[in-house]
Amino acid sequence: MPQGTPQTVPLVDYAFAALTLPGEPESGDRHIVVPTRTGTLVAVVDGLGHGAEAAEAAKVAVATLERYAGEPIISLMKRCHKEMQGTRGAVMSLAAFYAQDETVTWLTVGNVEGILLRADPQANPQRENILMRSGVVGFRLPALRASVMTVSSGDVLIFATDGIASGFDNDLTLNAPLQHIADSICTRHSKGTDDALVLVARYLGDGS
Repeated sequence: MPQGTPQTVPLVDYAFAALTLPGEPESGDRHIVVPTRTGTLVAVVDGLGHGAEAAEAAKVAVATLERYAGEPIISLMKRCHKEMQGTRGAVMSLAAFYAQDETVTWLTVGNVEGILLRADPQANPQRENILMRSGVVGFRLPALRASVMTVSSGDVLIFATDGIASGFDNDLTLNAPLQHIADSICTRHSKGTDDALVLVARYLGDGS
């Protein structure tokens, strides 16, 4: 199971785990975490289907996100849509953490699931779910509406592609090492019928 060394960038620690559909040379699921002038961009991209064409679509999206990471996420999604026309297209979720006001702005097109789990046991609600809108980046965009939430040190953001079954967050231990969380989700909740990728990011706060 491919995984990266857990890393720290401004505002977040993060780790990922991924599985490629057996028989395929590479995965169509990709992720990116990029520091920007005002914070950090976190994104997961799932090229439609699987195999080389799905991977190529995801690579175009990731390259676009890297190049324009500092832009607002609605603008980023529109740029990806333009650059990916002619590819198979992808579904994707973006989250931008901002240092100045300790917020996260997130947006999705398609079915890359996103949840934000609160570290404070008194927080209400304890979790937030990203609003998933049907569409395909590079083919058909829905109306784009980003959501903004405050975040506190220790809050955990998880993005998971549709190769991971819903309900993966029911038995998580938030204070576990991030790589353990990512590996556990990928191992225990992978459907086995598609590429799968899980990205876990813990917000550190502006003091990071």
